[in-house]
Order: sequence, then C-alpha cells, then structure tokens
Amino acid sequence: MSYYQHHLFFCVNQREPGEMCCNNHNAQAMRDYCKERVKAAGDKIPGNVRVNTAGCLDRCDKGPVIVVYPDDVWYTYVDQEDIDEIVESHLVGGKIVERLLIDKQ
Repeated sequence: MSYYQHHLFFCVNQREPGEMCCNNHNAQAMRDYCKERVKAAGDKIPGNVRVNTAGCLDRCDKGPVIVVYPDDVWYTYVDQEDIDEIVESHLVGGKIVERLLIDKQ
C-alpha cells in the first residue's frame, strides 16, 4: 500500500513570453489554494494526500493541468471553484469530476 492515497501534481511551468504554459493561468496560486483546501478537508479525505509542484507535464495545449495519482486522472481547471470541486468530489467523495477531465476515461 502506498503512503499517499492520492498524489496531485500541478504543472507550474513557465515558458518564454508568448508561449502556452500552465503558469500563464495562475497555476502556482491555484496549487497553493488546493493545498490549503486539502489541509482544511482534513479527516474527510481518506488516507494521506500530497499536493506537489511539477515542471512541464507536456499538456500545454489543454490549459492548466493537474494529474492525480495513482488514479492517473488528468484535470484542467479555470478557477478556485474547479479546485473545490476536485477536492470535494474526487478526494473526499471518490468520484471523478468528468467535466474537468482532459482525457476521458
């Protein structure tokens, strides 16, 4: 059994000006917000969760990207409400947020 029930990687890569990248979508601030939301959820989330910063996940054309392991679920997001939904639905409730999926499973 893994130490972490879920491991979230937020791409926060910054490319040259004019090039598409996740950090153009406030990725670092959204990652920080997600980390706060996971901490606030506490015992409502089964198992340990780790929210990490990642370099380029090579999905720049899909918008800002989060990948959740070991589930191998790839999300995009627009705002804090999307992050709230990922935390509440996926991490707390165990249900994938279909509308935010990059790759349909």
